[in-house]
Amino acid sequence: MFRSLRLLLQVLWAQLLCGWVMGSELTFELPDNAKQCFYEDIITGTKCTLEFQVVTGGHYDVDCRLEDPDGTTLYKEMKKQYDSFTFTAAKNGTFKFCFSNEFSTFTHKTVYFDFQVGDDPPLFPNENRVTALTQMESACVSIHEALKSVIDYQTHFRLREAQGRSRAEDLNTRVAFWSIGEAIILLVVSISQVVLLRSFFSDKKTTMTRVGS
Repeated sequence: MFRSLRLLLQVLWAQLLCGWVMGSELTFELPDNAKQCFYEDIITGTKCTLEFQVVTGGHYDVDCRLEDPDGTTLYKEMKKQYDSFTFTAAKNGTFKFCFSNEFSTFTHKTVYFDFQVGDDPPLFPNENRVTALTQMESACVSIHEALKSVIDYQTHFRLREAQGRSRAEDLNTRVAFWSIGEAIILLVVSISQVVLLRSFFSDKKTTMTRVGS
C-alpha cells in the first residue's frame, strides 16, 4: 500500500514539475511595429521544439526567427499564423527566438508560444530499469502520458476558443457599424424622398402684373 502511494505521488510530482523543467510557455501581446525576443540556455545534444500561434490581431500572422548562440539562423518564417519547429542543439549556449510585428502599422497581436527543451524526466529515477515494470508502475506511466495529452489538448482548445472569440467579436463590431451606416443611409434617403415628393405637389406662386392703360 505504501509503495502504491509513493508511486502515485511520484507521478503527480513529475506532472507538476514538467511545466517548468521542460521549457517555457507564454501568451503575450505584441504591439504594432514591435519585436519581442526570448532567450533559453540549452546544452549540446538537447532536443527542442518551438511551437507558436497567433491568437488575436489583424490577419493572425507574425514573423518568427530562431538563432543559435553564434547568431546563425536556424528557423525563419514570415507572416505565419502558426507553426512548429524541432531541432537538436549543436552547441552549448543561449538560444534566441524572436517574434516580430514590424510589418503591421496599426494592429497589435496576441501570440502564444511553447518552447520545450529536452525529454520528460523519468518517473522512477531511483528504480532499477533492468527489470520489467510492475503493473502499478505501468499504470503510473500510462496516467502520466494521459495527463500530458490532456494538458496539450486543453491548451489547444483554449487557443482555438480565444481565436474564435476574437473573430466573433471582430465580426460583431463590423456588423454593428454596417447596420448603423445602413440606418443612416436609409434615413437620408427617406428624408430626400419626402422633400422631393412635397416639391411635386406644392403650389407655385405666380406674380400678376397689371399694365395700366
